[in-house]
Amino acid sequence: MNREEKIKLFQDVFAPKSGEKVLFLVDTPHDDIKDTEMWKERREMAQEWFNIFKEMGAEAGFSVYITEYESTGVHNAPLSEEILDYARRFNLVIAMPEYSITSSLRPICTDKNTITRCASMPGVEKRMEETAFRADYAEVQKYAAALEQMFNMATGAEITFSTGDTLYIDLRNRTAYSGAGDCTKTGQFINLPSGEAFKPPYEGTPEEIGEFGESKTKGVSPVIYNGELVKYIIRNNKIIEVVGNGKKAEEMRNFFAENDTRRNIAEFAIGCNPKAVVTGNILEDEKAEGLHIAYGTSIFLGGKIQSDMHQDIVYTKGCPIEGTTVTLIIRDGSKTKLIENAMLQYDLLK
Repeated sequence: MNREEKIKLFQDVFAPKSGEKVLFLVDTPHDDIKDTEMWKERREMAQEWFNIFKEMGAEAGFSVYITEYESTGVHNAPLSEEILDYARRFNLVIAMPEYSITSSLRPICTDKNTITRCASMPGVEKRMEETAFRADYAEVQKYAAALEQMFNMATGAEITFSTGDTLYIDLRNRTAYSGAGDCTKTGQFINLPSGEAFKPPYEGTPEEIGEFGESKTKGVSPVIYNGELVKYIIRNNKIIEVVGNGKKAEEMRNFFAENDTRRNIAEFAIGCNPKAVVTGNILEDEKAEGLHIAYGTSIFLGGKIQSDMHQDIVYTKGCPIEGTTVTLIIRDGSKTKLIENAMLQYDLLK
């Protein structure tokens, strides 16, 4: 993208206004958290975007700042209160970190007296300026809104993976949302590049179980880590067993044993950005045309479980394991097959 194209993207997605204050947040390596070439490139990209925003601000009358902070080293680990209090002073926060801080930034936008809207871009790469950032965001917004509506009409989702494993997600009693590339209004929060709809599954918390019963989320979520197949056995919306004989399987057994809340199935989502490509970068992979789910904290998505992490697993076409079919169970008992042969059925969204 050239400078003019970036300006158009910034105006379409953010619409910064005269008198507003804009903050770029960038994390930095320290101690045992080592730097990488891609991380360096991201900081350079943030500086380039900051410079363009500064030029735009000089013309339009808004101010722009950039702040670095020591990286958390873990996706969605809590951000320091000092940084959060600082971010609350700004109308627009654009975070371009190595490690996601989505779970810390989203509550800033939902605070009762907020003045802030946020865009979170963990792991963003400059090459995305030629892929997912080039999407027609009016089109993406239409697809995401249609998915959100369908999710809100659904009570469950039946998933079949390319391994032959199956998983049922309980979608009762929760609200779906869309991430569609619109961050122009106070209180909005988006991931960028955008293009998805998501819904936290019903967890069956003690407060709700008497009225709605246990969660019906049940089945197997298979994952491949560097060639090693690991299967998560799920009951009542929790990972109850890790199946596998390799090093990663043992590592994950220990990981879940350290904190029981990490076992929570936190998110059911489908990406809908036609320009997004699968490369192994979760930020863009999850916006590509297919399924992803997550475990860990769900409270920042509208769920009920607070944890110390949130980890996505992407099953779009081209991933080591694909979500080959996804069928929504609608309230009236009908079914809608949203994904077939690991491809999103766009005709259903028009």
